[in-house]
Amino acid sequence: MTGQESPFMSEIIAVYDAALRSIGAAERDRVYAEGLWYAGAGVLLRSGDGSRVYVHRRTHTKAVFAGMYDCLAIGAVEPGEDPADTAIRELGEELGIELGPHDDRPLPVACTSWQGRVAAGQIRCHLFAYELRYDGPIRHQREEVADGWWWTDAELLTHLSDPRWHFAHTTRPMIPDLLH
Repeated sequence: MTGQESPFMSEIIAVYDAALRSIGAAERDRVYAEGLWYAGAGVLLRSGDGSRVYVHRRTHTKAVFAGMYDCLAIGAVEPGEDPADTAIRELGEELGIELGPHDDRPLPVACTSWQGRVAAGQIRCHLFAYELRYDGPIRHQREEVADGWWWTDAELLTHLSDPRWHFAHTTRPMIPDLLH
């Protein structure tokens, strides 16, 4: 890239309306530039006993929320893709967790909408969150996840109350619906 090109130039994502209906598709850079609604879906990973959540730090090379913390393995919904399938895809891509045909599927836990400005442009996102209990190995995708660890809900809430701790803006509003 020359520095002026968008990292999303060929990535096509589903475009939604304000009422959560899929209405088409567009390149991600256009979605941000024009402030179009899109959808993201992610998985909150909990330990098998439900006592801890997996928190990670995004890499500094991410175009959106670079270097910030998150508790969802999350990504944009692709055209024709169901948000539940997006969540499972992102779980594999970001954390290396591949679900087999007999494994439990993530369960829906929350849905919210968020609007705001970031360096990449205007974000207007419907976010679908799912939860999966899991005690197996985690393998970070180097391009997306810099580090990760397990915390109790209380530990995550303590960090969220610290303004110096930068947490992904899209996930923050749904935290009360995600934690026990």
